[in-house]
Amino acid sequence: MLTRTRVAAMLGASEKPLCEVYDLLMLDLDGVVYVGGHAVPGAPRHLEDVRRRGHRLAFITNNASRPPKAVAEHLTELGVPADARDVVTSAQAAARLLHDRLGAGVPVVALGAEGLVEALAAEGLVPVGVEDDAEALVTGYGPDVVWRDVMRAAVRVRDGLWWVASNSDMTIPTVYGTAPGHGVMVEMLRRFTDVEPDIAGKPARPLLDETVRRVGGTRPLMVGDRLDTDIAGGHTAGIDSLLVLTGITGLEELATATEELRPTYISADLGGLLVPQPAVDVRDGRCAVGGWEAVARADGITVTGQGAVDDWWRAVASAAWGWLDTTGSPADVSRLSVPR
Repeated sequence: MLTRTRVAAMLGASEKPLCEVYDLLMLDLDGVVYVGGHAVPGAPRHLEDVRRRGHRLAFITNNASRPPKAVAEHLTELGVPADARDVVTSAQAAARLLHDRLGAGVPVVALGAEGLVEALAAEGLVPVGVEDDAEALVTGYGPDVVWRDVMRAAVRVRDGLWWVASNSDMTIPTVYGTAPGHGVMVEMLRRFTDVEPDIAGKPARPLLDETVRRVGGTRPLMVGDRLDTDIAGGHTAGIDSLLVLTGITGLEELATATEELRPTYISADLGGLLVPQPAVDVRDGRCAVGGWEAVARADGITVTGQGAVDDWWRAVASAAWGWLDTTGSPADVSRLSVPR
């Protein structure tokens, strides 16, 4: 049985493991399943356990550059067996948006990489260049996109060409660190053209809807590491979400999360899919769960007790959100240390 208490934390609770409650687990990739060229520790084993129980997985990504087959091959190399049918990209969601409005056989300017071009062709659209006649323009992350084409595309959008953007992520992880993502180009084109694109990727809804359409399921759960895309996307689509703490989100980000950025559940890693989710007991500003008690005051959050690290995160998040909702200011978490 699921319960959700709209008290400070707004965290959900489940008496059963999440993989038994939801019939489609939609997993973000970077920071959840892998980080760059390496699997997140424990992720292959946890996902194997989920699959062994007969549950459905979908791997979804805002990155429009790689075709699903390439993503599936990378996952398989990392110890997470996957087929192209298990992968859904923002390029596929963008192509679906275009097809639904324009139909098949229509020329569309493709400003991006191979994954974007392949997704358009799979929907029966005709990818063309920036100088060709077209009914729309679609943009996506592509490391080899040249500035000349960006300029020409910008002018065409300003002059009225319909624009679909695969995603609006401002950053992208690389082997040399966090780098500007496709969202940087989207923002530049917005400012130049004064046009708002239709966005396919998280936190917009099309990617999640496309995942359900392709993979199936009536009760999906969004699993991610980013509040502004994965968790916000769950809210946009009206579905529950699990935040895992193996990627970009840390204490400060969690403590400052407003309601639309708060997950239904929190777990240190994908192991959270295989266990129940206990309720947080919130009384008089004290948030207790699993042997931990967190209290937020003007000088910061204090935590006492001992127990599982997942419960530590639940108690701290509950206290932080309660303080933020009550005072309008984020609680100080700088003195906290995550237990091992």
